[in-house]
This record gives sequence, structure tokens and C-alpha cells, in this order.
Amino acid sequence: MSYIFIIMQIGDVELDKVCEDAIVPAIKECGFDAKRVDKHNKGGLLKSEIIEFIQGSDLIIADLTNERPNCYLEIGYAMGLDKFKNLILTVREDHFLESPNHNKDGAKIHFDLSGYDILSWEIGKESKFKEELKKRIKRRLTIISESGAQINEIWDNHWLKEQNEIALKGLKDIGFVSGMEIKFTLANPQISVTQRNLDDAARSAEIQKSSWPIGIYIPEFKPKPRPEGIYVEIPNSKYHSSYDYWAIKKMVHFICYFLYLKKVKKQIQYG
Repeated sequence: MSYIFIIMQIGDVELDKVCEDAIVPAIKECGFDAKRVDKHNKGGLLKSEIIEFIQGSDLIIADLTNERPNCYLEIGYAMGLDKFKNLILTVREDHFLESPNHNKDGAKIHFDLSGYDILSWEIGKESKFKEELKKRIKRRLTIISESGAQINEIWDNHWLKEQNEIALKGLKDIGFVSGMEIKFTLANPQISVTQRNLDDAARSAEIQKSSWPIGIYIPEFKPKPRPEGIYVEIPNSKYHSSYDYWAIKKMVHFICYFLYLKKVKKQIQYG
């Protein structure tokens, strides 16, 4: 049976729980066997068996928690085999430098992987992590599939729903009842960027005919960071007679931008 290889620190109680409660179930629910070297080795030379697992795996889930050198080495080997498309990176949420839970003297994501799309997890939220991981697995399978038959999986409906709910609440709080929502995606979602890259892109993106940015960018309402990307909320004010909300994820599977206008007397038609 096809399998997904798990790279992570071995012997850590917290990581073992996340693996048992989230990673392995996500793999199995996607129709694959889960392989981890401490549980599935054949008693041979450990390094050789790890190499064999990496080479033969359909996908690889690699967790960066606690900065284990062997994990980084195995990830580097997978990349050297040109299996980057097969690789899903995960980490405990407090390893992100921008996380409010980050300890400046604690573990972090090394700079050589900090620009990649990394899925975070938190203890107590294993179920949410499992569902997001299942989506990542399906997207990776889409990317490496020659037919591309599952291309619609690149739309992360869960994340879109979260952004929509935030924007609708902000709209309702200031009494607006009508507006417009725009979302768009890349056909081949493989670009991994930092929050600074996203900020630069949002600031410089313009519609050529009007010089209006794709996402409204006003100096006093600069984008704010989230573990998965950046967002902006611009409330109605005496300087700005509309409500705007937009968000971009680190891994540019899609860019989601919401623009809500204040109440109008007649329906607006867009050509």
C-alpha cells in the first residue's frame, strides 16, 4: 500500500500525542499508510532505512518542532532528491518568530526553512490540525499529479470561510448591509513567501488603468501579521467611507480580498 513517511523528533511525549491524534489519522483518512522509522524499521541500519523510507514515500510530513538536527538533515535529503513537492512541513505554533507565544530564547524555525509554507499546530487543537493537514495532503497530491484532475482542491474553503466571517462581522458592526467580495488563486500554487514578501506585494500591486491597489493599502492601516500570513481591516471613518478587509496566506494557494461598500439605494452592476 502507498505510504506517507513521518519525520519528527522521536521520544517526545507531546509530539507522540500530536502524531497519534492528528498526523496518523489524517494520513489514514486520505487513504495512505503512515510510516515512522521508530515504529516501522526492519532492524537494519537506521540511516539506510530512513533513506529507503524517504525514497519510496508518496509524501513526506516533516515536523520541525524542537529544532532537531536529524529532522533538518532528512528534509535536506528529501529536497536533494527533488521531492520538495512531496514535502509537507509542520511545527508547533510558538516556533514562529511573529507568534505572541514565541520565546526569544526558545526553539524556532531555522532561517533556511522560514520562508516555506509551514503548517502550525497547538496542543489541545489536534482536531483542527488534523483537518488542515488532510487538506495539505490532498493539495500535494494534486500538485504532483500529472493529470491535475483535483485542481479545485487548491481552494481552502475552511480558511475562506474564516475570513468571510471576520469581514461580515466587521461589516455588520458598523451598520453596512451591502458590498462585494473578490477571491482569486494561482493555477499552480507552489510559491512560498514570507510575511515581508506579502506586505511588499500588497503595497506595490496596482491596477494599471486606475493605479488603485488590488488590496487597499493605507499607511495608517498597515497589514498585521498572523502565523499564516497578513491581513488588513480598514473601518469606516471620516477619511474613508467604506469598510475593507483583505487577507493573504503565506503559501499563495490563493489571495482572498474582501471589499465591502456602504449601503446603496439600487443594485450595482459590474461589467
